[in-house]
Amino acid sequence: MSEAELRKYEAELRKCETQLLKEWAEFLQELDPDIITGYNIVNFDLPYLLNRAKALKVDLFPYLGRVRDSRTTMRDSTFDSRAYGKRVNKIISIEGRIQFDLFQILLRDTKLRSYTLNSVSYHFLGEQKEDVHHSIITDLQNGNEQTRRRLAVYCVKDAVLPIRLLDKLMCLINYMEMARVTGVPLAYVLSRGQQIKVVSQLLRKAREKDLLMPVHKSEAQEEYAGATVIEPSRGYYNIPIATLDFSSLYPSIMQAHNLCYTTLLFKSTDRERLTPDQYIRTPSGSHFVKSSVRKGLLPEILEDLLSARKKAKAELKEEKDSFRRKVLDGRQLALKLSANSVYGFTGANVGKLPCIEISQSVTSFGRQMIDQSKNLVERKYCVANGYPFDAKVIYGDTDSVMVRFGVGTVAESMELGREAAEMISATFPHPIKLEFEKVYFPYLLINKKRFDTPILPYF
Repeated sequence: MSEAELRKYEAELRKCETQLLKEWAEFLQELDPDIITGYNIVNFDLPYLLNRAKALKVDLFPYLGRVRDSRTTMRDSTFDSRAYGKRVNKIISIEGRIQFDLFQILLRDTKLRSYTLNSVSYHFLGEQKEDVHHSIITDLQNGNEQTRRRLAVYCVKDAVLPIRLLDKLMCLINYMEMARVTGVPLAYVLSRGQQIKVVSQLLRKAREKDLLMPVHKSEAQEEYAGATVIEPSRGYYNIPIATLDFSSLYPSIMQAHNLCYTTLLFKSTDRERLTPDQYIRTPSGSHFVKSSVRKGLLPEILEDLLSARKKAKAELKEEKDSFRRKVLDGRQLALKLSANSVYGFTGANVGKLPCIEISQSVTSFGRQMIDQSKNLVERKYCVANGYPFDAKVIYGDTDSVMVRFGVGTVAESMELGREAAEMISATFPHPIKLEFEKVYFPYLLINKKRFDTPILPYF
């Protein structure tokens, strides 16, 4: 932070801590913010202020919210989520104001070596805090003008850096768009797991259809087979390797095969009332009615999410305003994450509405599609069909396959990759689509989920 930037800020002194706390609370009420942000404010700053106000008997301090006579309270809470793990946090109730703690957001959304404000600021902004250890703060305050100035700069940077990080990482925009897309309060997006977002969308869609959702008591479900991983042909490849990737694989499977709670056929008697062309049998042995009989809620939700994402991405390409671009990018990301979480919701081992038949069916279709893609590629692109080499799928994982076509140039591999993706896509029902993603050249395949290339891949 430059000297000119620092001069924008004023430091005001108060006679005592009691007066400081009282006037800070008054300032907050006068400013009346919707969102209070900072770095580790939930577990440190706000609890510290509340405890100091209590110790000094500043009785009017803990009324920081918008509701008159509603006291700001604090308690411990344990948050346990499959996606984010187990954490113990403070819960501070400030009625009408959202606490947007950037420290907790980064813990949840990023993988860094260190989460101190100093390390995070340097990683994302190339800036650092003022180097002041907490043990010398009192000495700086009781010193001279220069030591107090150093302390003031330390405080300014502690306040400004989180704001700059918010702007750089678009955290607030992304979370607000997630709340808007899923129909849950922003506080829920910050403090609760993934399942509440899917429940909210299900409730919204069920209401449109005049349907009721059951209250389900969570119980552990049986385990089911996961995605296919084609054993890697380990080694160093000094020829181009093409990667073909299924776009939104699990959401598109649920759409293509109409997999939903509302389309599942439990008993053979359910099928007796239908003709064989009105339902399907999934590779895992479950039965679902086709969309021509009844369209499921989950496929409709996914269709809405993915079409909205397509629209947001199209608008993003045309948009010139930088802030609007950030909003649209946040929206398309929220829509993508929401679509991907629907499958996980049905397969949660202990969830709000688990359905093993849906999750099993999705992964079984996925395994079948990966195997089918491998067979189609190797059957068509071979010497017997006039190609110079026999193509080989050297690795496949969940939603992608890596193909050695045997050609010597990146351009040839890209052309064959696009052709193969189009050919394979035509064998699957809409909206399942296999896309050419990139070419690696050269390519080092070490093990499952471990591969590398010394240069950037070709797109």
